[in-house]
Amino acid sequence: MTLALDHYRLLGRSGLRVSPIALGTMTFGNDWGWGTEEADARLIFDAYVDRGGNFIDSANRYTDGTSERFVGSFAKGRRDQLVIATKYTLPMRPGDPNSGGNHRKSMLRSVEDSLKRLDTDYIDLLYLHAWDFTTPVDEVLRGLDDLVRSGKVLYVGVSDIPAWQVSRMQAIADLRGWSPLIALQVEYSLIERTVDRDLAPMAQEMGLGVIPWSPLGSGVLAGKYSKADLGKLPQGSAAEGTRRDVAAGNGSLTERGLAIADVVKEIAGEIGHTPSQVALAWTLLNPAVTAPLIGARTLQQLEENLGALEVILDKGQRQRLEDASRIDLGFPHEFLARPMTQAIMTGGLKIERRVGGVGSG
Repeated sequence: MTLALDHYRLLGRSGLRVSPIALGTMTFGNDWGWGTEEADARLIFDAYVDRGGNFIDSANRYTDGTSERFVGSFAKGRRDQLVIATKYTLPMRPGDPNSGGNHRKSMLRSVEDSLKRLDTDYIDLLYLHAWDFTTPVDEVLRGLDDLVRSGKVLYVGVSDIPAWQVSRMQAIADLRGWSPLIALQVEYSLIERTVDRDLAPMAQEMGLGVIPWSPLGSGVLAGKYSKADLGKLPQGSAAEGTRRDVAAGNGSLTERGLAIADVVKEIAGEIGHTPSQVALAWTLLNPAVTAPLIGARTLQQLEENLGALEVILDKGQRQRLEDASRIDLGFPHEFLARPMTQAIMTGGLKIERRVGGVGSG
């Protein structure tokens, strides 16, 4: 069964309806030396929304605030039909220790500034952008709940954070009657599958929809690179440089990553789709995933990526992708799955687990 942008999904344990692919806007603006000019960004935005897309993702720091300003401008006249997500945590004022972080002062200042840049009265979904390992969870959760109660934020989520911390936060929010977390944004692709160990199962159990970023492995799964590129990588930090350098710095451009990309390319040729479409379609097979993020820099890239909704992978193709990208789940997962462990735990009896979940039925 194929999907479409207007085949909406519930986000986590909420009743919020979002498209099965989210439009990432980190590429809106060229303040960082690469990205999309305003006119082209508007074409991308309009094409996504005109096809029924409603899930827009930004952050306070993306292109130094230009991304949010573009989104606010493009959303005029149709703001209420859109689900606009943004994030706080990253500092906006160099040298000011409180302009970033997860704490209340950073949170409130960031939200007020985002509301101005987005030219809106409310943010649909506010993410904590990355865990800072310094702010108490009570301070974060109470601050987020205050924003929801004020009407400036409707829903809250987290990004780039350990699984144990998320589950702890969700339990505290439930016990204290604070706004629950409904979304988890993390890196997830055929190349980066460690999310399958704890983050994705935890999110599904605790009622957070998973929003994968970099589902194309920094472009490696799109077939942009070959083994020849491995010999051209910088020896030092790849924090700045070409997109190839970034792909290497992120750990995507490796021999393993290229081997996975080769399998993706083979399957794409078999079914008449592009590698990007196959890689994106694979993320949608995970029941924990609500909507992968796509960050198109051209209208052509957007149209190609949206074609992932039409991809159907048969059982054999799914298995080949699974085999090529398989990871070791580690302890305790591998231990608990062993036949010997299972036999001891069940006493040799056959026990069926009926798998459900939040919002199932």
